[in-house]
Amino acid sequence: MGCTEAEWLGWLPAAIGAHPYELMPGAVAVRIHRASLSITWRVAEPRVIALARIPRLLVRFAFDGLDAQERLAFMRRFDLYTQRGGG
Repeated sequence: MGCTEAEWLGWLPAAIGAHPYELMPGAVAVRIHRASLSITWRVAEPRVIALARIPRLLVRFAFDGLDAQERLAFMRRFDLYTQRGGG
């Protein structure tokens, strides 16, 4: 993810939606109906392109008990709330 941890934490509640979750340092546990999702992250070195420095987080999603359609539905919403664009 091209963002700071502070930005990530600001986006997280809306991206998760109505699902109950527990926030921990570097992780969040999300309950999705009968299943769960663990999201972990760590701050990485920024990406440097010429004079631009882009902050980076390495993020891992681990679903447990969700089928492919349920994972896709969750990630579609999550992506909409975390993607940023310019122009």
